[in-house]
Amino acid sequence: MSTPSRPAFGAGSPLKLEFPQSLAVYDDYAAAQRAVDFLSDEKFPVEQCMIVGTDLKRIERITGRLTTGRVAAGGIMSGLWLGLFIGLVFSIFTDEKTLAVILSTMVIGAGFGVVMALVGYAMSGGRRDFSSVSAVVATRYEVLVEHKGAAQARELLAKLPGALPNPFS
Repeated sequence: MSTPSRPAFGAGSPLKLEFPQSLAVYDDYAAAQRAVDFLSDEKFPVEQCMIVGTDLKRIERITGRLTTGRVAAGGIMSGLWLGLFIGLVFSIFTDEKTLAVILSTMVIGAGFGVVMALVGYAMSGGRRDFSSVSAVVATRYEVLVEHKGAAQARELLAKLPGALPNPFS
C-alpha cells in the first residue's frame, strides 16, 4: 500500500487554491498585477487568485572592483555601527559618561571591523575580487484562479485591453 503524497501547501495555507486553473501568463509582474487589480476593480473575488513566478533565474550585478582600501573602509564602517550599538547598550547599564562609552566602543568596533574584513579578504586568495548585488527573479508570471471562478475571470479580463496574452505570438 502506498502512502499518498503530501501537498506542497497545507490545507489551511493561504497559498492554496481549490483546483487552480491558469488564467493568463505574463512576461512581467506588473502585467500580472494589473490583471488582478482589474479583476478586483470589477468586484471579482480576488482571494480566488494567485500570482506565481516561474522560470526562476539568478541575476548578479557587479558593482565594483574590490581593493584593500575598499575592504578596509567597509570593515571600518560595519565596525563603527557595531560599536555604536554596543556602546548604546553599555551606556544603559553604566554610570560612566555616556558619550565616552559610546565613542570608545565605536573606536574599538572600527578597529575590530577593519582587522576582520582584511583577514577575510586575504583568506579569499583573490578568488572574488569584486563586489556585487544579486537577486532571484522570475521570467514569467502566471495568474491562477480557482476553478469555480475561472470562466467569470476570463470574461472580465477580456474587457481589459492587452490583459490576455496573444496565444498566437
